[in-house]
Amino acid sequence: MGEVVIETNYMGDLHLAQAMDPSFNTAMGISSRSAALVIPMTISSSANEDGTNPGGVGGELDKQDAWLPLTESRNGSTYSVTFHLLCSGIGTQALSLPVAFAALGWAWGCICLLLAFAWQLYTIRLLVLSHESDTGTRYSRYLQLAIRAFGQKLGKLLVMFPMVYLSNGACVQLIIAGGLTMELFFKTVCNDVATTYCHPMTGTECFLVFMIMAIIVAQFPNLNSIAWVSLIGSITAIVYCTIIWSISVGKGRPNGISYNPPEMESNMDRFGRILNAIGIVFLAFRGHNVILEIQGTLPSEPKHPIHKRMWRGVIISYAIIAICLLLLAIAGFWAHGNKVPSSSVLSISAILGSAAQLPGHNNNSRYVLGVICILVIIHCLSTFQIYGMVAFDNLEMKYTMRKNKPCPRWLRVAFRFLFGGVAFFIAVTFPFFVSLAPLIGGLTLPMAYAYPCFMWITLKKPKPKGLMWCINVGLGCLGLVLSVVLVVAAAWNLAQKGLNANFFKP
Repeated sequence: MGEVVIETNYMGDLHLAQAMDPSFNTAMGISSRSAALVIPMTISSSANEDGTNPGGVGGELDKQDAWLPLTESRNGSTYSVTFHLLCSGIGTQALSLPVAFAALGWAWGCICLLLAFAWQLYTIRLLVLSHESDTGTRYSRYLQLAIRAFGQKLGKLLVMFPMVYLSNGACVQLIIAGGLTMELFFKTVCNDVATTYCHPMTGTECFLVFMIMAIIVAQFPNLNSIAWVSLIGSITAIVYCTIIWSISVGKGRPNGISYNPPEMESNMDRFGRILNAIGIVFLAFRGHNVILEIQGTLPSEPKHPIHKRMWRGVIISYAIIAICLLLLAIAGFWAHGNKVPSSSVLSISAILGSAAQLPGHNNNSRYVLGVICILVIIHCLSTFQIYGMVAFDNLEMKYTMRKNKPCPRWLRVAFRFLFGGVAFFIAVTFPFFVSLAPLIGGLTLPMAYAYPCFMWITLKKPKPKGLMWCINVGLGCLGLVLSVVLVVAAAWNLAQKGLNANFFKP
């Protein structure tokens, strides 16, 4: 795994060196064998129960990190983190932005989208700067940083459920989105008619095929090794977003389009529609739960600080993400106006069909829709690898902490197939899981818009009532309020319109 040379010029190193080398002279600060202590990464001091490593330098001395998929390889670069951020940051949820603009209108729609972008970019900046402590300890997982900031019990209480949903739940949603897109593809190619060479697949079969492909790709050992998969996913996402908004503009606007918010029967309905639209905008940006994990793939180099390389990747990737989302929202609303479906949650079939304006009887349109479906499926497969790696890491962490040794290859494969099977079962059992996204997304929203602000105050301890202190307290409290409001609005929307709980009927 390599070696770390520790320069013994401060007390934290002296204690660590003495523990590893009994001949070390603490008074002189040198070893009787050598002037510097060379320690293999895999045999250094282990982490605490909460996953942190106070004694390690640069976080490289934690043998747990050397065994787990997220941090097994720290040979990443600005390019690799950019690919990971792009692939995990763009999703099919962005195709619902015209729905939000239809409720908010041009002015407020653009204001909310730009505000959400600036806010989440600021909190990403806080996470990037908090990845490495002043003593050199690296927090390569969101949960580790939360425990360090809030304490063992409170940190787990606040972050455990959102982390499980945003990693495991994201994989389930990707199986549903990928499976439904695959079903749409076969229906488009076969034109709803079974022939000798073309047999449309059922929803369950599509889910199963997608899951098998995802788990086969998931056999790469660690997060850094799937950089090229993220590159492919990033390219496909940018391409299908570009095709959709280009077609929306190229097709032109049908007659009778208006850009005024639709009339509602009551003020409560109007208020609920606006809040749901705000929720769509703020939940369109995702990936905060993997920011620290992606940053953990970068090597520790004193001459090239980790946070500078990571921030460079964030700026490049999120500039592209912002352009894609803004063009999708503006072009989609311009082309459809008040004819955009009023539902805050649309199926992948409805999104692709209405956003691209592709009627099934036109051969050219069918080909274009088929290409879009293939691109969406590839992107979902690629994104599954990033969020799935967090779940694989959690499974292997439990084993390595109990056995105090790395997972054997066969067990690593078994864990991943087991996770894929469970995710597939949940996707088939609850194919309406996506309909609950606004409700559960509101519960997890503080991870992106509130918790980073409070963690920054706890860890960095800015001057009380100073500028940075006031900004972070204000944004953190506003994020919590926004979360509560969006959860109430989503619950109200479900109560009003009901939930199509089609168990085992994808």
